[in-house]
Amino acid sequence: MPKIIATKEHWLELGYQEFSDKGSAGLVIEKMAQKLKVNKSSFYWHFSTKKDFLKQLVDYWILENTSKIIEAVNAEKSARERFEKLIELSFKKDPYIDFFFFLKKLAKADKKLFDLIDSIDRQRIEYTSQLLVQMGFSEEEANLKAGLFYKYLIGYHEMIRYKKQSKDYLKEVKKELSQFLVY
Repeated sequence: MPKIIATKEHWLELGYQEFSDKGSAGLVIEKMAQKLKVNKSSFYWHFSTKKDFLKQLVDYWILENTSKIIEAVNAEKSARERFEKLIELSFKKDPYIDFFFFLKKLAKADKKLFDLIDSIDRQRIEYTSQLLVQMGFSEEEANLKAGLFYKYLIGYHEMIRYKKQSKDYLKEVKKELSQFLVY
């Protein structure tokens, strides 16, 4: 019978899902090992401690939910097309959206994590602001609108958290966004 090997990526993907479902309580190494059909020693092959795992899980989240989105958005030609792509990718229903909310809850007791999340929030707002400047908004106006955009994004995901997203969500989101951002 072939030996089943869990890669670091397997652990991170499962950890991402489990943390999204249950927060820190979902990161039980023994239970995760059972789901991956490996010994829990496999975990320690890739991660020195559970704290190390959580740090790498946060890095994984940043890669998946910030870096890859920015990369995809930057592939578009014009600033307007980049902004449209940002809307499309940011407002798409994310089955693991609760990762962010559980992470913020965890950060209340961890200053370093709190600062990191705050930094990611600022990076996302600054990126959006730069897009808006490229589209012709003044820096002051772009900063204000980018902040509203980001707060609307968080509220949007909170509102649809346990609902099915409409197939016309882009049209609906753009209609609502047009109330404070004509682009």
